Amino acid sequence: MKFIVQWKGLPTAQQSAIERFMKTGGALPPDGITMLGRWHAIGELSGCAIVEADSTAPLAAWVLQFGDIFTFTISPAVTDEELGKALAAFQAGR
Repeated sequence: MKFIVQWKGLPTAQQSAIERFMKTGGALPPDGITMLGRWHAIGELSGCAIVEADSTAPLAAWVLQFGDIFTFTISPAVTDEELGKALAAFQAGR
């Protein structure tokens, strides 16, 4: 299943975030998670990643590595094709 991972940090965490990112390379995801892409907002401590995982357990472990600096929102994601199938099934059942 695909997930949208979003993070946001307070300006007071900037130096810690920079140091941690430079040390870890952004903490690549653990086994069980495939990162499809990651993007960072310019000029603020926020960004998002699209990842794929069969379980939420490795997602929880991964974000805890930065939990003292960022808050995270993780949401299930679907492609246009997957959404189209769900919408068609919904319409067919009306």
